[in-house]
Amino acid sequence: MTVATAGPKRANRLQATKRNNQMVTAYWEELFRAPEEGRLVCWYEGIQMNPILQAADVAWCHGEAMSALLAARNQEGPAQAVAEAQGYDRELCSYARTHIGCGVLTQQEHNPDDDLAPLPGEALPERNLGERVPVPDMIISAYPFCSTGQQWDDMLYRTFGKRVPIFNISMPWIWGNKSSAKYMAGPEFRDAVDFMVAQLRECVAFIEGRTGKRYDWDRLSELMGHIKQASELRLEAMALCRSRPSPASFFEWTNSIAPVNFLPAGPEIVEYFADKKAEIAQRLVDGVGSVPQERYRLYWDGIMNWNKIGWLADKFANYDACVVSGRYTHLGFWQEPQVIDLDDPLDGMAQNFLSCPISISAPQVIEKTIEHCRDYSIDGMILHGAHTCRAFSYPQFLIGEAVGRDLAIPSAMFEGDMVDESFYSDELVNSRVEAMLEQIDAQRARA
Repeated sequence: MTVATAGPKRANRLQATKRNNQMVTAYWEELFRAPEEGRLVCWYEGIQMNPILQAADVAWCHGEAMSALLAARNQEGPAQAVAEAQGYDRELCSYARTHIGCGVLTQQEHNPDDDLAPLPGEALPERNLGERVPVPDMIISAYPFCSTGQQWDDMLYRTFGKRVPIFNISMPWIWGNKSSAKYMAGPEFRDAVDFMVAQLRECVAFIEGRTGKRYDWDRLSELMGHIKQASELRLEAMALCRSRPSPASFFEWTNSIAPVNFLPAGPEIVEYFADKKAEIAQRLVDGVGSVPQERYRLYWDGIMNWNKIGWLADKFANYDACVVSGRYTHLGFWQEPQVIDLDDPLDGMAQNFLSCPISISAPQVIEKTIEHCRDYSIDGMILHGAHTCRAFSYPQFLIGEAVGRDLAIPSAMFEGDMVDESFYSDELVNSRVEAMLEQIDAQRARA
């Protein structure tokens, strides 16, 4: 087995992915300018509320995205430190802790008595990204399954002195324990979709109340058309990675979450995934893999360490292991675009929100995971337990047990976190991953 420390092998990055960073930077700069341009700002967490807000010309800050951005650019420290100083424990969801810290920093930024204000003649201090997020004019809370999500928004509401209007959406959990219940089918799912649609309509009325303008439903349909097309291209490009060697990896899809999560809908996100699919298709023609010498094909269960994406991509490439697919990237983010009806966009939106992997119960998650492991010819499974995200981590032992029993796929579990890298131990990761790869080698030798 190849030993992976600091080695010469690196993952072959897709050129198209570089455009993602440009789009992300442009989006955040536009958000930072929103108040100057007279636009209202909404803070929200959880499901993709951005097309609903975009149709009303409201700027938005997605809490998890802000936290991930800070981590990816190594600027999460000040926000996390100020949140901890306010009494938020390190065991709290690091997304929430970081975003609440942004709320505190934003409060300081707008406080005329702030100690950070420069003295006469002094240059303005360089501002951390977390300080530049505009104060919200409204908050929308719409978090699937995770109880922290609801409390997170309540703490933001309190952080801003209970003066910012908040709208709460209750996300139903799909239990799926009746014989009639199937993935995205059955009376339970339909009832939940109808419940969600009714709440989304009430949310639109709430937004109308804040903007004082009639909601533009035609604009929403237009935006959802772009999202549907981009999502279809994304899934088609992912499917090309069933080939050996895989032309792209899970890490490339992680780097492409923003266009299907919080970036503005429009022709740009469609072009982005069209270009990405074309580059992947060309790699198939040329026989180029994401990993120079692919010997192992792995599945990643868990959220990403946002401060270690490129580093982990190279780490696994050095093991000759391609992480081909994952629950986070392949089972969420407009993962079912075919149900989006542009004449009735809220219903398709609700169906996507309620079929994401933290809205459905463990048996349905396991069913979809096994399906993907078969589709992508997976040899082994990485179970990344995010230390501060119980919502994503809770079924992981069940998933690992199921794929081991049904598909004879070994797994390696280690802890890390979304945006707090202090929970990550490289020595532990090395030992767990190497043990799993040795197990795969042993299985092959016996075959």
